[in-house]
Amino acid sequence: MKNVSKFLWVITLVVAGNTFAQSTSEKLKKEQSNLEKKISNTRSLLDKTKNNAKASLNELRLIDNQIRFREELVSNFDQQVRGAEVKVIRKDAEVKELSKRLVNLKEQYRQLLLYAYKHRNKFGKLMYLFSATSYNEAIKRGTYLERIADIQLKQFRMIRQHQSLISKEISSIQQEKEYKLKILNEKRSEKSVIEKDKRKQEEVYRKFKQEESKLLSQLKDDEKKKENLKQKINSAIQNEIADTEAKRKKTEAEKAKKSTTTTTTSGTSTTTATKPESSTTTTKKETTLPETKESAALSKSFEGNKGKLPWPVDKGSITESFGRNAHPTLENVFTNNNGVDISASKGASVRAVFEGEVTSVLNIPGAGKVVIIKHGNYRTVYSNLQDTYVKIGSKVTTKQAIGTLLVTEGLSVAHFEIHQVVGTSSVALNPSLWITH
Repeated sequence: MKNVSKFLWVITLVVAGNTFAQSTSEKLKKEQSNLEKKISNTRSLLDKTKNNAKASLNELRLIDNQIRFREELVSNFDQQVRGAEVKVIRKDAEVKELSKRLVNLKEQYRQLLLYAYKHRNKFGKLMYLFSATSYNEAIKRGTYLERIADIQLKQFRMIRQHQSLISKEISSIQQEKEYKLKILNEKRSEKSVIEKDKRKQEEVYRKFKQEESKLLSQLKDDEKKKENLKQKINSAIQNEIADTEAKRKKTEAEKAKKSTTTTTTSGTSTTTATKPESSTTTTKKETTLPETKESAALSKSFEGNKGKLPWPVDKGSITESFGRNAHPTLENVFTNNNGVDISASKGASVRAVFEGEVTSVLNIPGAGKVVIIKHGNYRTVYSNLQDTYVKIGSKVTTKQAIGTLLVTEGLSVAHFEIHQVVGTSSVALNPSLWITH
């Protein structure tokens, strides 16, 4: 029984170690697959800019993304190689331990067989039982013999299990070594492509450095367009909030009017009115928009999907992040973004990231058409649209197409924002924290 418990302990350690290693390995493989998809998508977008004789900032940002994704992939390969090496070392140690125990088990089993051979007299068992001094002792001797036979059988089974486990571990070691070699080859290939991408990056970078004055002028125009877009979006949301507040006040006024009633009983006029507020004490309360049950449920549902919302385009690459961004070529020059810019294939379809109601459809010079969708106390904004498929009041579902993107320099860029309405104002949120990566 002692040998059996030791064997089970060894098996438990092996299984636990393998489970943990497998979990880490699967996580790395999942990250690898995700990075490979990003690289494939970015490469596809870059291929579409080849026919464009004039290099664009978006192209440079895509190259930057491509290099970053490939470097992350190489780092992922490094971790997988190290993981495979550790796994091989651990499995080698496990095989040695199992082999050592197998030798001991075989020796014990040999001794049991030798003992059985030496006491092979057919009358031996009966004589052993009959030579007992009492009935109880004979029962104990019979039980002892049964236990000896049971131990022999278990010993044989343990030897077979050890042999099977050792065979599996050796096969697993071989697979890990082959996988390690495959990953190393892929790593070398990626490093080669990174060098190629960096040469392309330097080439585009030099072209832009020669046109710094032109870039600064263009940047100023772009920032003006961004500021105009920001003001138009804020104005649209504020107008919507004001309309909602006006409707609320109107409803409250009608309720207050109904509460003041005049009843006439037996020719007597009785007037019941609400008590006027004292002119000496006035308290100004901050205006907040009350949520309906439906709106509150939608807000909660939207919040619950933070980090899980789909992209506003089927495929793309973020070429400008939320907030302050360093210019890709101009030193000490930064741009500000109220959302994220996602480069996509030209004329790509834009879709709603969550169910809601269209509250605004605008046409803004420099930003194309803009659609704002309400999700309870949240708003999603989709800019740079060429065409729109929705109108104010339209109810949309998650991933429903709402329009197509404008085409510039062989690509299209979706500008996407998320706002949260707090009281009677709105706050811009970082979309990268809300959409899936």
